[in-house]
Amino acid sequence: MQKYFPQASRMIYGCMGLGGGWNTQPVAHQDVQQAHRVIEQVLSLDINVFDHADIYTFGKAETVFGRVLKDNPSLRDKLVIQSKCGIRFADESGPKRYDFSAKWIERSVEGILTRLNIEQLDILLLHRPDPLMALEEVANTLARLQQQGKITHVGVSNMHGHQIAYLQSALSTPVVVNQLEMSLACRDWLEDGITTNSKANCSSGYGSGTLEYCLLNNVQVQAWGCLAQGIYTGAKNQNNADAATANLVNQLASDYETSPEAIVLAWLMRHPANIQPVLGSTNLQRIKHCEAAMRVTLSREHWYLLLETARGHEIP
Repeated sequence: MQKYFPQASRMIYGCMGLGGGWNTQPVAHQDVQQAHRVIEQVLSLDINVFDHADIYTFGKAETVFGRVLKDNPSLRDKLVIQSKCGIRFADESGPKRYDFSAKWIERSVEGILTRLNIEQLDILLLHRPDPLMALEEVANTLARLQQQGKITHVGVSNMHGHQIAYLQSALSTPVVVNQLEMSLACRDWLEDGITTNSKANCSSGYGSGTLEYCLLNNVQVQAWGCLAQGIYTGAKNQNNADAATANLVNQLASDYETSPEAIVLAWLMRHPANIQPVLGSTNLQRIKHCEAAMRVTLSREHWYLLLETARGHEIP
């Protein structure tokens, strides 16, 4: 991402929790105030990349963010803002579906810009692969949006390397981002490499070689779900391996004089792929605890110990 946005922070703030929740209630004053507090806290920690999607809290996350920008217009130049489109919830026309049609992408971008109260989106991500994607139609639509100055760059989310390569074949602009679920608990991206030539690799839902494709083609990897829903930092453990990992995380937090959240994120950031964690909490203290990972470098031994403990057994 630094190639296109040299000022971009290593961490990203994910705005899915803003807007007052996944309900049909209108945006309230307290929702806007919460967004003000969160954005202020995030910026004070030198995090300036903000991740949205048109569906987050049914559009309300973008709406409250746009209200903050309206109140503080000078903020816009300090931020890198990305949003995603392509997921449609069930409605009178049909079931939940993905839609990369020109009409839907263009309509989505117009809505995103309006809600965010901005004229140009720094990065538009296609949210999940649409099996009915018409390649040339998508490429022409994205090119038109760039020519109109409505988007600057193009990215994707939840795509494997072959899908990105196929999309890229028709684009005149580079795919700059791929956002995937990645964490100490969700390790398919890592297991893909260390369990090659093993039956353990057969059950993975991960597209083999995706990480390597991104590294070879300068596609920034971003990690959603990077705290693994808190199972190592206070949430209820699901099994013995989770409990053992939570204990180890707390022990290492003490050893490194940092927070458990920082240890979990430092494990992800220790990987040479320069992974950008997407932080999703609206708890100001928890955000601060996460940012502390920027000052933690795990030893190779501790990195592998966390991996082994989370797996529940040693590596092959």
